[in-house]
Amino acid sequence: MGIVMKKLVLAAAVLAMTAGSTLAADMAVKAKAPPPAPFDPWDIAFGAAIMNDYVFRGITQSNHKPSVAVYFEPRYNVTKDLQLYAGIAGESISFPNRAAAEIDFYAGIRPTFGMFAFDFGAWGYIYPGGQCFNAAAFPGSGIPGSDVQCILNGNLPLNGNVAKKNASFYEVYGKVNITLNDQFAVGFNEYYSPNFLNLGAWGNYASITGKWTAPSTTFGTSGVGMYISGEFGRQWLGTSDSFYGTGFTNPGFAGPFPNGINYADYNTWNIGVGFTYKVFTLDIRYSDTNLSKGDCNAFTSDFSARGNITAASGTSITAINPTGVGSNWCGATGIVKLSADLTAVTNLK
Repeated sequence: MGIVMKKLVLAAAVLAMTAGSTLAADMAVKAKAPPPAPFDPWDIAFGAAIMNDYVFRGITQSNHKPSVAVYFEPRYNVTKDLQLYAGIAGESISFPNRAAAEIDFYAGIRPTFGMFAFDFGAWGYIYPGGQCFNAAAFPGSGIPGSDVQCILNGNLPLNGNVAKKNASFYEVYGKVNITLNDQFAVGFNEYYSPNFLNLGAWGNYASITGKWTAPSTTFGTSGVGMYISGEFGRQWLGTSDSFYGTGFTNPGFAGPFPNGINYADYNTWNIGVGFTYKVFTLDIRYSDTNLSKGDCNAFTSDFSARGNITAASGTSITAINPTGVGSNWCGATGIVKLSADLTAVTNLK
């Protein structure tokens, strides 16, 4: 019996030692767990798009023709709620001055406070390769933008509109997007330029946006997402410089607006549905404004505008468009856009 007891005590001691060793081994493993990955503040967003019409604030920038776009945006995340960014983007366009493309440079800061995501920055719109069209803007005329090329080109063919060689400008902006829940978000936007499109007129644009995102299970496990979004905005505009007040009469004579054109303010709106899959988005949208064809022509200098250019019988005569030429650049249009958007951290691991 004593021998049996000794064997039991010995077995218990061995078991205790084994259990202790196992526990110690577990503790050692837990103690050596790898630390969390270090926070990498840098990221890069980039992407491209193709669309049947490039529309900016309700007005086509591509003469209702297809357009392509690309962008590249380095980002620095100071914290998870504060991001600095700068970027460059490009779009194909069809402008009255025959500019080759739109090149955008922008930078800003994006602070986030809970459900509120802010964005403050500046955006420069560059239009290289433009030409001047205005037979009255000869050197020494005192008209802003005067150049020998202006009189060599004359006014735009068929409608007599005028366009500066340089249409580049910049804006400053402030935006906030409010995420109400997983499905609903609203936004408020404000943009200001002291010289919109280099017209000599200030521009101020404010809008409200809304977006509904469908539940992730809407299309089962396909990975397809869906949203419905819309925007309502108003563009306020000041008075142009005298360049755009001289294009309605014979070369060399003062036009009906020697002090410039007081452009019409207008409302614009759009609504559409989008489908997402991985990095791709297909957006189908309706866009419109309340600008008349006459006021649209005065504002855009549309090279494709047509109509009877005699003021006596013009079909689109307004207070700022005495020629009667009308433009459809500001009217209702449908936009179909396919885009791909990626970030280095998420998509290039």
